[in-house]
Amino acid sequence: MSNTETEPAHVRPAGETDGEPPAGTVRVDVLTPRDVPLGGPRAMTVRRTLPQRSRTLIGAWCFADHYGPDDVRATGGMDVAPHPHTGLQTVSWLFSGEIEHRDSLGSHAFVRPGELNLMTGGHGISHTEVSTPRTTILHGVQLWVALPEEHRGTARAFQHYVPEPVRTGDAEISVFLGSLAGAVSPVPTFTPLLGAEILLRPHTAVTLAVDPGFEHGLLVDQGTVRLADAVLAPAELGYVPPGPGTLTLANESDDLARTVLLGGTPFEEEIVMWWNFIGRSHEDIAKAREDWQNSSDRFGVVEGYPGDRLPAPALPHAIITPRRNPPRH
Repeated sequence: MSNTETEPAHVRPAGETDGEPPAGTVRVDVLTPRDVPLGGPRAMTVRRTLPQRSRTLIGAWCFADHYGPDDVRATGGMDVAPHPHTGLQTVSWLFSGEIEHRDSLGSHAFVRPGELNLMTGGHGISHTEVSTPRTTILHGVQLWVALPEEHRGTARAFQHYVPEPVRTGDAEISVFLGSLAGAVSPVPTFTPLLGAEILLRPHTAVTLAVDPGFEHGLLVDQGTVRLADAVLAPAELGYVPPGPGTLTLANESDDLARTVLLGGTPFEEEIVMWWNFIGRSHEDIAKAREDWQNSSDRFGVVEGYPGDRLPAPALPHAIITPRRNPPRH
């Protein structure tokens, strides 16, 4: 997915508190999304929770778009022309619909519900994403993972994985990265990460053992979910800093709740994130933009898309400065 924001707006700071919570309690900051048009004359709107001013990353997760249920007959669905990425991995996860993926590695795959598509664009890659004619309702998340400095120039790659859901009490969990509830994803990552879809029956709860060294973010897709003492509405994300060894989720609605749990060790590096590029300096970004505009071999060529590449937007008239999370308490 291409990021249409080059100077993103930011929403209210998440979880402003009057001090630290009492010992033994789980602190939850609530991050609210903003609406962003994906592009095109009938732009499909996505809800963006990361990044925002108060939180740039959760672990190495640096970008979270949540979209749908989207009636493609009304919006035209997803049609993202060839565009580049550097310094990151893209994670595609659908709840409904189907997306056709092509990239400059030569990969041609379909993103379907319950199936992970992970693309690595270290030094450079380009790809397209188009909802298929079979799709009537498009619904899912697009996530990005920042690569650490030592792996930022890694070669392009693509992986597909179908996790087997596991049951824990009244919850059904599909772990697509990392490990949770006894399920382990075989997909390797460059930093410790967790990514899982969790379905929870109406008016039930589940307590999950988690890595206390991870920070976590729970994105609610449907239902009203209580995370510790915080109630999360659909499209909100609850952030939990490192420390707790368990997380309790409770579905307080009459319908099935669906959430995506993200986690990872705090990513201590500063990143520069602009358009579809992640670097460490303004110069990194300017070079990546120049290479894309000049059709450099750095990004390769996507075959099979009936249209032109996306041009890069103009660079801002100011130095793009690094961003990191606020200091931890």
